[in-house]
Amino acid sequence: MPNKKKNPSPKKPELHPRNKHRGRYDLKLLQQGNPELSQYIIINKYGDQSINFFNAEAVRELNKALLLHYYDLSFWEIPEGYLCPPIPGRADYIHHIADLLSKSNSGKIPEGAKIKCLDIGTGANCVYPIIGNGEYGWNFIGSDIDPLALKSANKIIESNQSLTGKIFCRLQNDPGQYFSGIIEKDELFDISICNPPFHKSEADMKAGTLRKLSNLKKKKITKVNLNFGGKSGELWTEGGEKQFVVNMINQSADYAKSCCWFSTLLSKESNLRIVDQTLKNVKIQASETIPVGQGNKKSRIVAWTFLNRKERNNWAENRWNKEA
Repeated sequence: MPNKKKNPSPKKPELHPRNKHRGRYDLKLLQQGNPELSQYIIINKYGDQSINFFNAEAVRELNKALLLHYYDLSFWEIPEGYLCPPIPGRADYIHHIADLLSKSNSGKIPEGAKIKCLDIGTGANCVYPIIGNGEYGWNFIGSDIDPLALKSANKIIESNQSLTGKIFCRLQNDPGQYFSGIIEKDELFDISICNPPFHKSEADMKAGTLRKLSNLKKKKITKVNLNFGGKSGELWTEGGEKQFVVNMINQSADYAKSCCWFSTLLSKESNLRIVDQTLKNVKIQASETIPVGQGNKKSRIVAWTFLNRKERNNWAENRWNKEA
């Protein structure tokens, strides 16, 4: 009689219904597009094929395989040490933002090159523009303070015919600015997105990582292992996530009519209070807090607009639904 597994691998909870990564990874299929993934395949405690998510090389090859297979890429590489974000969570942000835009468009998600998205801190991986363009055909401007990160992102764009002419990168020369120096005169964006650095310093990042690893492995861990990589500006910034987002909200007021909706991820629930107060201070017209999560990780998207309902409806009519 064949051995029965004790329990099946649990389904990843809470991902968006349109997220392509809701079920278990089909590692056999993913290896076809990225054979390098094969060397990192292990058998987990449920008897299923998996990878070691504490291994940075394994995570990078898995992400590469996902991007090649699901988002019509032929090339994706990032420099060593740069952030290699988990694809399912990044896809969730894009899908929730699509739903947000649909609320100003009679429930229909606006698609195609008419939609222009600003990705603040696009990084070496260029993941948000890849997913947004692949899922909805949106065009993107990706900004970053790191020239090497943008060099990597541009190489990804130029190496994939599906991305060329649809995603463009701009260097932010002033790390304290988010929109100034990036948004050009009379330029309009339908949505801005951002995944801000969480920690306030490298020491804070290392301490937090050790706590997380110790909790996950149920034993004291003393050596930092950044399985998803990441550098200053990607993982930590002065004042941490809270100050970063507060500054972004304040600066967005100067571009109130340049962008239909602004948005950012906000990881720490305790930061919501000051974020909500800052939104009131800059006199927004509407805001939404959208819960997102994967596994035990809980987070949220905070979105705000300076346009009233009539202005948002007019925006949709003139930009999204008007025939060229």
